Amino acid sequence: MEQVITKRSSIKSVNPATNKVEKEFDEMNDQQIDQILDKATQTFGEWKTVSLQERAALLNKVASLMDQQKEELARLCTIEMGKLLKEGIAEVEICVGIFRYYAEKGAQLLADHPLDTPQGKAFVSYEPIGVLLSVQPWNFPFYQITRSAAPNIMAGNTIVLKHASNAPQCAAKMEEIFRQAGAPEGLYTNLFISGEKASRLVADPRVKGATLTGSEKAGSSFAGMAGQYVKKSLLELGGSDPFIVLEDADLDIAVQNAAMGRLVNAGQVCISPKRIIVPESVADEFIEKAKAIYQSIKVGDPMDAQTQLAPLSSEKALESVLKQVEDTVKQGATLVYGGKKLNREGCFMEPTILTDIKPGMVAYSQELFRPVLCIFKVKDEEEAIRLANDSEFGLGGSVFGKNTDHAVEVARKIDTDMVYINHVTGIAPELPFGGTKLLGYGREQSTDGIYEFVNKKLIRVTTPDAAY
Repeated sequence: MEQVITKRSSIKSVNPATNKVEKEFDEMNDQQIDQILDKATQTFGEWKTVSLQERAALLNKVASLMDQQKEELARLCTIEMGKLLKEGIAEVEICVGIFRYYAEKGAQLLADHPLDTPQGKAFVSYEPIGVLLSVQPWNFPFYQITRSAAPNIMAGNTIVLKHASNAPQCAAKMEEIFRQAGAPEGLYTNLFISGEKASRLVADPRVKGATLTGSEKAGSSFAGMAGQYVKKSLLELGGSDPFIVLEDADLDIAVQNAAMGRLVNAGQVCISPKRIIVPESVADEFIEKAKAIYQSIKVGDPMDAQTQLAPLSSEKALESVLKQVEDTVKQGATLVYGGKKLNREGCFMEPTILTDIKPGMVAYSQELFRPVLCIFKVKDEEEAIRLANDSEFGLGGSVFGKNTDHAVEVARKIDTDMVYINHVTGIAPELPFGGTKLLGYGREQSTDGIYEFVNKKLIRVTTPDAAY
């Protein structure tokens, strides 16, 4: 019989500032994947018996190693997906904080929770469920995986990670850090596989839970597979965050936050301010101020400390957003500034401003995951709230106004999971992260994050003659 040779696909690390291939990795075959899942399952049997203090010690060691190596890790972020070096350093520092948060709070959060009962005693015990499949994107190569790894490893689960195919060096480095920290083999393991193969892994009986951050299409497929096999899943599928400027807002502060907030990570942030909603009375002034800021932006080498806007993550990403902008303008929107590829090596785009965006236009309903500031003029606060809620996504949002009590009341009317007052939506270890509507479900970070993939087991101590 003729032997059939299956070609192994290549996972490439391409520097978006130069479009040069930095490194390539072979995709893992079925035998390698099988061995990884077996080992993760075996290690779970051991790790779930390890004390909370020992688990915390491991997380603290991981945090220390990341802190010591933060410049190296940040450079990998820059090389693989193009973010500014200073942004990469800030990302690693957030990761350090998350690992330390769960190391410090984990034992308290996972302690038995007593319940009031008229007879005997009862309590909830938080117990790990097994091997978790984590599928994560490229835009924050270390933060995304930290967000799922830290609480779940503290809870006693083991992790197999399928990272984005354009961030393989970051994926490999994270596994290396866990090894350096003394983690047992199989506790945290990277999978070099395709997204399609990762979705199929949800069906594997050794996988007990699955989490994904990615596109709506990928999340729908992923959740469908998890539902079919009755497994807990967690999804975060993008965002189209509203940024409401109230009549009493300090306009200069609001413009600065909106314009510069949109350029963080080259606009490739789920919680970036994507829809800027401004009263008609100040809209023209707001637009001119935003344009002046974008005209002064330094675009260039992401390793340069003076650079303010880095390249996009890939040629594909650049082509996609250029088409979204072009189509929106063809539909009648106004291109105030930018909208073009820069005439230089790499995946660089001008910071862009769009206005006069109406329902039915591409930029109205689609997420523009790039440095494009979409400004909407509204007649009053009621229209601003209605526009803010006219989105299939519900992740974050911002409200700017001097009367913070009133700003909070406006925030309560916005259909998102997070709203920041006088600040762009942000992140912190102690604050929950997640969304509503088609954004997905479940929460990461904070106290909520550690309970997503545990069995909340009721244990009751009573007597045979008890009424119940």
